[in-house]
Amino acid sequence: MNLSGKHVAMLVENNYQEMEVWYPIYRLREAGARVTTIGPAPGRYLSKLGYPVVADLDAAQAQGQAFDAVIVPGGYAPDLMRANAAMVAIVKTAVTSGRLVAAICHGSWMLVSADVIKGRRVTGSPHIKDDLRNAGCIYEDKEVVCDGNIVTSRKPDDLPAFCAAIVSSLAAQHIERAA
Repeated sequence: MNLSGKHVAMLVENNYQEMEVWYPIYRLREAGARVTTIGPAPGRYLSKLGYPVVADLDAAQAQGQAFDAVIVPGGYAPDLMRANAAMVAIVKTAVTSGRLVAAICHGSWMLVSADVIKGRRVTGSPHIKDDLRNAGCIYEDKEVVCDGNIVTSRKPDDLPAFCAAIVSSLAAQHIERAA
């Protein structure tokens, strides 16, 4: 599928899960999307295993930009991300404006902090299912759950289904706007 013209934000912070950042970045670039990495500040962030990613923008700079999608990876990075008001605001604004927000594993914590999952079908790491349920979502233990403009997955093994759902959702936006 051709995603040229689509602009996707990948949120990053220290202790991210390597595959949950890089697999979607490469998959979306392969489809023609532009991917911008966003952290609390521009600069280098290290994964759980020490693999670096460089944030292109800081979250405060990125707040005014209209991304077609926002992706929140897992690892323990989301626990750090949700302490940054600008990063949480990016997620909340994207969801409330109808843009695609995709979160995998512990990334669903950002949906809790953005207060956007009450009554929505969501999945995430089984380790945070109580947090998700307490935030009012309907937790489903599936490889990918799509509920409107929110796409969620549980773990790295779910990345093929997760990325397929993201690409499909973004491609559907192309079709809707062309019609």
